[in-house]
Amino acid sequence: MKAAATRLETTMSVYTVHEAPARASASSAAERFTFVRDGFSWWAFLFAPLWMLRHRMWLVLVGYVVISGGIEVALVRFGASGAAIALVGLLISLLVGLEASTLRRLTLHRRGFANVGVVSGDNLEEAERRFFDAWLRQQRPGNSAANATPPGPASGSPVSVPRVAQPPQVIGLFPEPGASR
Repeated sequence: MKAAATRLETTMSVYTVHEAPARASASSAAERFTFVRDGFSWWAFLFAPLWMLRHRMWLVLVGYVVISGGIEVALVRFGASGAAIALVGLLISLLVGLEASTLRRLTLHRRGFANVGVVSGDNLEEAERRFFDAWLRQQRPGNSAANATPPGPASGSPVSVPRVAQPPQVIGLFPEPGASR
């Protein structure tokens, strides 16, 4: 029973939050935001072209068709077996399923959407609730950061931490450049 509870607790999904550009028309402020779940997409794996059409990813679809078609033509020309062609098609679909969220983020970025944060939740509704709780808290009158970009809540809590200038990070064993033990 304890193992099942632990397994259920680790199923939180991570979402990136993207805000539409100011020129985009939305009937409410909340509709300006798009949440993209990080992780494998079964729909993109099983129905890649339809998934791309559903998300209006026209350039990604054109690239997928050109690359898949080119690889298939090359395999047929070199005399590959039907099983090898099917295996390559399966591997391309697997790649699309693995990179589906990245393809969506790139498409949103190309359309002018700004990445405004990362939030986690058991499902999309909980992630939206966490994000908008923090966003509304920051939009209240009297809040000095009311005109700032909506926060990117941490995965554990929706509380926004003010940004403080950090000294440059050093990678390695020494805490400061040129320091020795």
